[in-house]
Amino acid sequence: MNKPTTFEQFWPDYLRAHCDRRSRALHLVGTALGLLCFANFLITFHPAWLVAAPVVAYGFAWAGHLLFEKNSPATFSHPLWSLRGDLRMVWLTLTGRIEREIARVGCPLE
Repeated sequence: MNKPTTFEQFWPDYLRAHCDRRSRALHLVGTALGLLCFANFLITFHPAWLVAAPVVAYGFAWAGHLLFEKNSPATFSHPLWSLRGDLRMVWLTLTGRIEREIARVGCPLE
């Protein structure tokens, strides 16, 4: 496999690392809670919320990789693309389009 040089090249591999719907659900929960922590920081300017945001978000996501995917999070190799991929995956989930995209990249049917 060639190392991706663009996000669009990275995206299919990112999705293939998230085939398990339980892992994607944990990513969704973690992202939502992380965004809520960040919103609380913007409201209160209390630094604990800013620290909590990535801890909460990544905690849920990494649990999904450990428990269900049995792979290493893309955060370690491509942190910004991983964040972008997570936000795209969450958006596709919320808009009901993730299953089609997951199938397109070759994830096994559940």
